[in-house]
Amino acid sequence: MSETGKSAFDPNPPRRNFYGRRHGKTLRHSQKGYLQEDLGELRPRGITFDENPERRPISLSAIFGDDRDVWLEIGFGGGEHMVHMAASYPKIGIIGCEPYINGVAMLLGKIRQAGVSNLSVHPGDARDLMDVLPDASISRSFLLYPDPWPKARHHRRRFVTPEHLLPLARVMRPGGEFRVATDIPDYVRQTLEEVPLAGFDLVSETDRPWDDWISTRYEQKALREGRMPHYVTFRRQS
Repeated sequence: MSETGKSAFDPNPPRRNFYGRRHGKTLRHSQKGYLQEDLGELRPRGITFDENPERRPISLSAIFGDDRDVWLEIGFGGGEHMVHMAASYPKIGIIGCEPYINGVAMLLGKIRQAGVSNLSVHPGDARDLMDVLPDASISRSFLLYPDPWPKARHHRRRFVTPEHLLPLARVMRPGGEFRVATDIPDYVRQTLEEVPLAGFDLVSETDRPWDDWISTRYEQKALREGRMPHYVTFRRQS
């Protein structure tokens, strides 16, 4: 893989560790129903080794039924932003990744309530999805209030490291937009240092959200606790 992530598709991704929670408090009966009844239909096929032992690139047109633009949300939390964007841009296909199963269940409930149909849900690590996304297939990506991993020895676990950013750069289209929102100043620092090295140009860094933004529970918590949100926009280099 090149330093800017513009390599060929890798059929043999490395084994990797996962840090973070996969399960939380006991799911409500309705949430268990969402997982049993809805997740299978929304989950993109060909991500796991059992489904795709040759690790061939998956077909996004097969997921959404046409050649529409596709966006990627990395860690969608409770799904507020993802459903809002799906409703606001019905002609866009959006794939969301989230390994925390409680968040997946919350998203599925919101999808039912909103009645949106242009979403696909990967209930796992975004790196596994990026392993099998085609080159230059994503036109916009979102990293919103990611786990800050505040201890210095854990900064290598943050998403804004080469392990994550180079695969993201590979799957982003030239000119594609990468949005980052966080309330942690040191996360902003690392983002501004690392993302350009992966092949992105800084467009803006501000305390004002994007015009199509919807406030999430994580942002509201940050504001209640007196932390200032930052909104950073990058563009994938040609």
